Amino acid sequence: MYRNRMYLEFESKSENEKFARVTVAAFVTRLNPILEELADIKTAVSEAVTNAIVHGYNGGDGTVGLECIIEDNVLTVIVEDKGVGIPDIEKAKKPLYTTKPEQDRSGMGFMFMEVFMDEMEVISQVGKGTKVIMKKAIGAK
Repeated sequence: MYRNRMYLEFESKSENEKFARVTVAAFVTRLNPILEELADIKTAVSEAVTNAIVHGYNGGDGTVGLECIIEDNVLTVIVEDKGVGIPDIEKAKKPLYTTKPEQDRSGMGFMFMEVFMDEMEVISQVGKGTKVIMKKAIGAK
């Protein structure tokens, strides 16, 4: 079995969303993903990191953890913050639900993560933060 892992932590600044997306894309290239798979992964990572920055820390200071694990042909991406947490995960996952309508947030982040990845799980505790775990098999089609 092939296994590889990377972890990084960065400040909760919106400009770091692009950094996270490109880093995950570079990490997964060893699996030779097709462009569609790469675009799906980058979109899901962007949504998860943006959620951590905008909702986890309400745009304030904090850190976002990004872990990627490759096991055989499956990529697991874990995005974690130590922010405010989500009081009702099921409500937060509903399309068009947003806690930041004044910021023109679409409320589609979790839906995009679910659509573009094979699996997605959200673990959150109010006052302690949120962890989003996403998996995608590369070359599965």
